[in-house]
Amino acid sequence: MIVGPVTTAVIGVGHLGKFHARIHNENPRAALVAVVDSNAERAGALASELGCAALTDVNALPRDVRAVSIVVPTAQHASVAIPLLERGVHCLIEKPLAQSVEEADRILAAAERGRAKLAVGHVERFQPGLRKVRAMNLEPKFIECHRLAPFSFRALDVGVVHDLMIHDLDLILDLVGSPVESLDAAGGAILTASEDVASVRLVFANGARANVTASRASLQPMRRFRMFSGEAYVSLDFQKNYGVVIRKGPEWEKGRALLANFDPTTQAPGPEWIRDRVLSVEELDLSDMDRPLQAEIDSFLRAVQEDREPEVPGEDGRAALALADRIAREIRAQAW
Repeated sequence: MIVGPVTTAVIGVGHLGKFHARIHNENPRAALVAVVDSNAERAGALASELGCAALTDVNALPRDVRAVSIVVPTAQHASVAIPLLERGVHCLIEKPLAQSVEEADRILAAAERGRAKLAVGHVERFQPGLRKVRAMNLEPKFIECHRLAPFSFRALDVGVVHDLMIHDLDLILDLVGSPVESLDAAGGAILTASEDVASVRLVFANGARANVTASRASLQPMRRFRMFSGEAYVSLDFQKNYGVVIRKGPEWEKGRALLANFDPTTQAPGPEWIRDRVLSVEELDLSDMDRPLQAEIDSFLRAVQEDREPEVPGEDGRAALALADRIAREIRAQAW
């Protein structure tokens, strides 16, 4: 248990790392003491803005730093995180957890040796709509995800499965809570040396199904999530931060009987009756919730302060990475 702010640093302050650093600086749970980046000019400019130290070598971090965000390229995650974890520094590592499952296992082992908290930056877990859906404790039967983005020049060290699709793979694994029994994947490279578009059908041991599509070669962005269960249908649009839940309404049984015996020569019930009585349509109020990255970092800092398991622990990051690897291998085997 830590009383008061946690002494923190952010390692890697490129596009995403700058956001991490600013959120650390604003969060009352954190006392940001340093930013680290191999680009001295970039580190210096941000450190000047935030009033902390600028470092170019992670080995120069003050020994009293208790927790860090690691936002370096994926290929450097293991080399940066392992020494810190072994000395007991709590780490929030941006997704994917590592470049390979073998590296992920080494990171997990280092966290265990150092008795350090290890959280993975699967930020979609902290989307306001997803947080409310998880609280409903629904049992998913079918999930459909679309994550499409225009081409950018970031994260080109990994393919679209590890760059974008892995977000939805993590969400689905968390919600379904069952091993993947089989999968059928398709995709290929369009603009880079790795796959830029991917689609997969997942079949789980408990009978659930999921269709997941990701692209980084689209003209318009799309981030949509739909989940069907025996209790409800949920639709979320992450772009618009909008969600709706449809359940059986107060006149469900009456409506089913009426529609089953409906005589087309008589006047049909109005759509308002279907929507308001046969069904229960609830738009989710997401206005009072934190932005995802703010919520993710606050959750990590709270776990450190209160000495509890992070919401997205290292094991979950490993599971999402292993599934992403499996999908990417199947796509590469097609030799598109």
